[in-house]
Amino acid sequence: MTSRSSITSASRPISTLAEGQTALGVILALGMAAVVGGALAFEHIGGFIPCMLCLQQRLPYYAGIPVAALAALSSALGCPPALTRTLFLIAAALMAAGAALGVYHSCVEWGWWPGPTNCATGSTTGLSTNAGNLLDDLNAMRPPSCSEAAGRFLGLSFAGWNVIAASGLALLALKGAFASRR
Repeated sequence: MTSRSSITSASRPISTLAEGQTALGVILALGMAAVVGGALAFEHIGGFIPCMLCLQQRLPYYAGIPVAALAALSSALGCPPALTRTLFLIAAALMAAGAALGVYHSCVEWGWWPGPTNCATGSTTGLSTNAGNLLDDLNAMRPPSCSEAAGRFLGLSFAGWNVIAASGLALLALKGAFASRR
């Protein structure tokens, strides 16, 4: 007959599991994938063409997803805690950089300072449906200006929403760096 205490220790509550490094690494990687997946969906399904700064804001996510996955794997396999902590700290630094890019881009959109000089301006509409003219149209197409928000949702542009998402993910990565291993 097993005692109640042995059953309780063998099956930890879900809230305790969610605080462990492995779970935090998985949640972090999935969160990063959801953010960049949402951006790609707005681009390819919604028709929002990203500017140069929008594309640069995705880079920390592209690098961060495998780093977060490695942090989860490192924790799950019982690798040295210093390795797991370092991976989480790298993920936090990447998301902090993503948030900083978002702040910079948001301020460019609000006209608080000028954007990069190589950020294109011009129309992105009017692509031909004729296959013979399509290559010419693509060559003539310019991405939108970094100083013009593609749209605002609840008062924030995509860059503003990226600041919120990246900041939250950076905090989650920091929590993972200092969480106990479970």
